[in-house]
Amino acid sequence: MDTLQSIVQFFQTGGAFMYPILIVFAFGAAICIERYVKLTGVRRINKKVWAKVHPLLDAGDFDQARDAINGDDSTIARLLDMGLSRQGSVRRRDDIEIAMEESMMEIIPQLEKRTPYIALFANICTLLGLLGTIMGLIAAFTAVANADPAEKADLLSASISVAMNTTAFGLMAAIPLLIVHAMLSSRTVEIIDSLEMASVKTLNLIADFAKRQASLAAKAVNNG
Repeated sequence: MDTLQSIVQFFQTGGAFMYPILIVFAFGAAICIERYVKLTGVRRINKKVWAKVHPLLDAGDFDQARDAINGDDSTIARLLDMGLSRQGSVRRRDDIEIAMEESMMEIIPQLEKRTPYIALFANICTLLGLLGTIMGLIAAFTAVANADPAEKADLLSASISVAMNTTAFGLMAAIPLLIVHAMLSSRTVEIIDSLEMASVKTLNLIADFAKRQASLAAKAVNNG
């Protein structure tokens, strides 16, 4: 109970700028939760889909691989679908690679969506805390100027202590947001790297399969 009262008193004595900091932090925290849930789900589903499709690709069973991702809306399924849909009709590796890169260009902004706002809100919290402190100090010095000389030191120290609460609260809001932003950015990069890895492996398997088919066709012609 004493801790709760201390928190409430700390917030109340911080001044009007405590409320905008709290609102900005709430928006940032909401985005953190939404992005964490989204990216965690994407990573889990991608691993599941790749574990199912990779053995089929490795075996050269591209028709069954296409059926396995048909109707799947996961990011890795959309990426592979762009390549596998052209596997039979396009002979050049570059054409398949360009199609998969086009899919990556659509997927990456969706993975990075809203994450930069977390860092922005962290900076806003810090700046609002500093602004609140400056405004509090201005008010404190104005009040001290008209105060009794005997009370100036006590009044000034109390006013500065109150003004510093805003900066402290701004930093307490900003630091967790920056930590989560770094974590989410790292997770986004990890997902993008895994998609690029899947893309390269798929392209190599398609190219190897095409070479084997061409080699078998050449042998059949020579034997004929």
